[in-house]
Amino acid sequence: MEKIRNKKGFTLAELLIVVAIIAVLVAIAIPVFTTQLEKSREATDLANVRAAYAEQMTALLEWDGTDANLPADIIVPAKQTQDNWQSAGDEPTTTIAEGHQNAGISVPASTTSYVVSVTADGTGIEVTAGD
Repeated sequence: MEKIRNKKGFTLAELLIVVAIIAVLVAIAIPVFTTQLEKSREATDLANVRAAYAEQMTALLEWDGTDANLPADIIVPAKQTQDNWQSAGDEPTTTIAEGHQNAGISVPASTTSYVVSVTADGTGIEVTAGD
């Protein structure tokens, strides 16, 4: 009578194939993940700049018109780590507050901070890179 072997486990070749497949999937996923992470940082930056814009707009509306009481600049630290706006097609600027005073506020790409300030003549608000 012939003995029947009970095969348990995987062969080395099968394990190597599985590891290779996982490595390929990880190699594809990492760039996608980093791109999405950068876009989320940019979304955070835009939300923070919009909040500073709203705060400056409120201060401008309450401003009495004297230079001594001109609203102070607001510095918004940047979260993004790459130059240009990846979420806007690698553009150097993007726009917030469209349709408001100034027909929109142009926000430059920055890697350190943004400065949200009332213009010197008190007619609007501007966003500049705080480099």
